[in-house]
Amino acid sequence: MQMQQQQEHAFEFTGSGWEYFKIWIVNLLLSILTLGIYSAWAKVRRLQYFYRNTRLADASFDYHGMPKAILKGRIIAFVMLMVYSGAMKLSPALGITIALMIAVVMPWLIVRSLRFKLYNSSYRGLRFSFAGSDGGAYTVFLLFPILTALTLYLLMPFTHQRIKQYQHCNSQFGDTFFNFDAPVKSFYGVYLKVLGMGLGLGFLAGLFSAVGLTFLLLLLPVVFLFVMAYMAVSLPNLIWNSTTLGEHTIQSKLEVGPYLWISFTNLLGIVLTLGLYIPFATVRMLRYKLEHMSLMAQGDLNEFVAGQEQAISATGEETAEMFDVDISL
Repeated sequence: MQMQQQQEHAFEFTGSGWEYFKIWIVNLLLSILTLGIYSAWAKVRRLQYFYRNTRLADASFDYHGMPKAILKGRIIAFVMLMVYSGAMKLSPALGITIALMIAVVMPWLIVRSLRFKLYNSSYRGLRFSFAGSDGGAYTVFLLFPILTALTLYLLMPFTHQRIKQYQHCNSQFGDTFFNFDAPVKSFYGVYLKVLGMGLGLGFLAGLFSAVGLTFLLLLLPVVFLFVMAYMAVSLPNLIWNSTTLGEHTIQSKLEVGPYLWISFTNLLGIVLTLGLYIPFATVRMLRYKLEHMSLMAQGDLNEFVAGQEQAISATGEETAEMFDVDISL
């Protein structure tokens, strides 16, 4: 049997900071003027801009979410927040009861949100989908977090791995499922390194506090940013490098140095411009992340997409589930 030749297709982002700034400033002003109501339409405009400017193998992605569905989800979230806030003011016990009720319904809402997000995302006109069960959601989004808290967060890496496994293994493109094979120990490896860096940061704080407060104030933010950059790079690399789509693999090659530089200069730009640099910073970071990701396709990617289109056309898309609520999680 002849092996198919592997082809690398790099992701690219074709948008610009100035283009997004014009969308961002209009979205911000209209959201303020409408007391947040327009934020649902703003989200659709923002996501459509980012999706349509994200390209893979000379084709772009698209977003199809409807603003009214997003607004419905935000109203649900707002009502839950107001009920909880009001209950806490009346009685702490009542507030805790309401919080527990919200926690119980939250996994169900998360499943609907994931289905909404993927169903309204497409590549070359073919939509993604999510097939995760409610039972699986209650396990990873409720049971495991409770166990994590009870073990003083010793199970945090385990829970993180199980959440990503649930999300990725239940996601589809056409009729082909994604897969996720990162072992739990690899998550513990990242978390333990971050913990070690955090302890080292505390040691440095104690060591240099005797040298002088000025030096300490200069050193700690730099070390803290490095630790955050390491985690922000290591976890996506681990997650995406362990994700496949059928026979096709995904690669992520983010590096701490460039990520740290972009994060620091973005923060500096945002502070110096009183927030006006935010859209430029967003585009700059997104471009770096996307352009360091690629799809390693086994064989011709066009043939694979065409095969998915034929399979979906033959079976028909299942849209009976609730795809009209986005809780924006």
